[in-house]
Amino acid sequence: MELFDLIEKLTAIHGPSGREAAVAQAISELAKPYADELTTDTLGNLIVHKKGTGPKLMFSAHMDSIGLVATYLEDNGMIRFGKLGGVQPKQIRNVPVRFENGTAGTVKVDGKADENNLTLDDLYLDIGAASREEAAALVKLGDTAVYATQTAKAGRRVISPYLDNRVSCAILLLALKRLKESKNDLYFVFSVQEEVGLRGAKTAAYGVDPDFAVAVDVTGVCDWPGAPKTSSAVLGGGAAIKIMDASIICHTAMVEKLTALAQAGNIKHQMHVTTGGGTDAGVIHQSRLGVVTGVVAIPCRYTHTPTEMVDLSDVSACVELVTALAQSKL
Repeated sequence: MELFDLIEKLTAIHGPSGREAAVAQAISELAKPYADELTTDTLGNLIVHKKGTGPKLMFSAHMDSIGLVATYLEDNGMIRFGKLGGVQPKQIRNVPVRFENGTAGTVKVDGKADENNLTLDDLYLDIGAASREEAAALVKLGDTAVYATQTAKAGRRVISPYLDNRVSCAILLLALKRLKESKNDLYFVFSVQEEVGLRGAKTAAYGVDPDFAVAVDVTGVCDWPGAPKTSSAVLGGGAAIKIMDASIICHTAMVEKLTALAQAGNIKHQMHVTTGGGTDAGVIHQSRLGVVTGVVAIPCRYTHTPTEMVDLSDVSACVELVTALAQSKL
């Protein structure tokens, strides 16, 4: 499957935090031909094991996306909702959504709201129902919804909801497929509930007990008009080898290893520092007695919006770097 087609397939699957099973099933089917063992832990993390006699190396890419959850049905059929992860009210006005059962709707703003100071309480979902009873026949309290915007190519770039973080799941799948012989004991973890507190990676790291680990995730960029200079990454600059973010100061040994592999393999890369954000690495590096941990990041514009954007050349560079690390001597 081509890179864009794989990204399109994965981003289309319903999988907000806590509802990742369909994503895990799709990834499991794609990974099975290249795995020695596939397991799912109690929280729902999918762990793909490629056995080796060397050190344990764990890669982690979270499967979950941000999303909406139905919290109240109005008498007029409108649905009030809460958030799963970093949903920003101003960014989702008039956005189409779909529930897990296929029910379509759109996010709208209460007419009494202050447009300059929107909160989630000012928003509602209109699913076309004319009464509470009609709405209840389509949506139950606790049902989850995701953005229903499309995945499209724009030159060498991709615009899509939920590139955070299905693009990283695609990277791990392609690296797994490309792997040649490696002595490392490899674990490719597709984690759950990252968007609500790095929950899945915490239990997965404890269970795997790796010697080394790398989180693969998107990262914000500083290259759009008016962007705050809180991140050094740019689209088209290659795989972002993270030095630090708000959740981790990456282990010097891992930063140096990734940099050396990128240079030796002529893999396009950029060094990356950001003062915000976080990834699965934030909990992995603190597991048990500590893990030598780094981050390979994909530069992404407009994160946590319905129209995120990545550069396919950056994605390909990340595949190369992850593969190189998996095959390297640690």
